[in-house]
Amino acid sequence: MPHDPATPVSTEHDRRRLLLAFNLSLAFIGLLLAVFALQPRLPVGAMAVTPGEAAGLLGLVTAPLLHGSAAHLAANASALLILGTLAGAVYPRATLRALPLMWLGSGLGAWLLGEAGSRHLGASGVTHGLMFLVVTLGLLRRDRASIAAGMIVMLFYGGSVLAVLPHGDGISWQSHLGGALAGGLSGFLFRGLDPMAPRQRYSWEREEEEAERAAMSGDAAELEPPPPREVPVLWQRTPDDQVRGVVVRLRRPGEQAPPE
Repeated sequence: MPHDPATPVSTEHDRRRLLLAFNLSLAFIGLLLAVFALQPRLPVGAMAVTPGEAAGLLGLVTAPLLHGSAAHLAANASALLILGTLAGAVYPRATLRALPLMWLGSGLGAWLLGEAGSRHLGASGVTHGLMFLVVTLGLLRRDRASIAAGMIVMLFYGGSVLAVLPHGDGISWQSHLGGALAGGLSGFLFRGLDPMAPRQRYSWEREEEEAERAAMSGDAAELEPPPPREVPVLWQRTPDDQVRGVVVRLRRPGEQAPPE
């Protein structure tokens, strides 16, 4: 597509990156829908994470693709669409490197911490990993895009932080915790992969830089006013000028003027 000269290159690049992240997130949700439609024909028990069992390690790879119900899939799909688009648009390189860690970390948390005989499945561990990835990068990088992304995540999904704590409502907090730890670790490891956008400088910052450059070049004196002794006098009294001034006497109210 030809570039519109009226559109800044950076803005067009950001728009393309956002669209790419959205399409990839949407494609992954399509994959989850296809797997959910085929689940009646799949060995779901063998593909889920079974804590403490060697056979259950297969679920580290396959469990995020499975879901227990349509409501379960819908909840994870909406989170994946928002978090995946946000993380992929702001941190495309870090997100690409972090996804395998979050994928395996969610299953590993369930395998290590889950109760014996239970089965864990679903992509909620990956969504928690994406949430902690964006928040961690926002805290570490602290540029405008990172801070905005972190605030959006906390606004919509801040309450999900509590889902990494133990609770007995049938939700796999173990996979949430594993994915969250993997996301936070990924944010720390990959915080420098994506370049930061140039920060807008204030006028006082530019003035300080100009003053420093002038000081280094020896022209700092030009930025300071000259001392008083070096200021030229515009008028001086000549020797022929004998009149040094006139005294004007002010009269009080009702006082007559003295005779001249």
